Amino acid sequence: MTARYAEKTSVASDRSRTEIERILRRYHASAFGYGWDQLAAVVMFEIAGRRIRFRLPMPDRNDRQFTHTPAKGLWRNEEQIEAAYEQAVRQRWRALALVIKAKLEAVAAEITTVEQEFLAHIVLPDNSTVGEWVSPQLAIAYQRNQMPALMTGGGEPT
Repeated sequence: MTARYAEKTSVASDRSRTEIERILRRYHASAFGYGWDQLAAVVMFEIAGRRIRFRLPMPDRNDRQFTHTPAKGLWRNEEQIEAAYEQAVRQRWRALALVIKAKLEAVAAEITTVEQEFLAHIVLPDNSTVGEWVSPQLAIAYQRNQMPALMTGGGEPT
């Protein structure tokens, strides 16, 4: 198994969120927000006239990787479970900060565009993301080996 980026980080999740906000300011984002529930955190921002949303899935605190030791499979106590869980959460936030920074730097260096880098995370008028909208169509296209219709749910093109 390969090592995960920042798997042993000591950087707290709130510091990673603050870093993401600083990165977004540096690259001229016009808005920023985040929220969370037990299943995921959400980071949203606006840049270059596009609203972007990342959903950061949170690990399941009751997963065996947290409740048991890796080597012998022994039960961990509550403090050990919490420490292992928090480490996984910190790792995910560090990875998200890296992804956002790398994408924005690629745009700034004119290697790519905001649309190309963030396409799957661009929020559409119905509040879904391009990725949420396209993924089912992509699966059908591969299953049928046929391109889907350009637009769904409407009349004929004009």
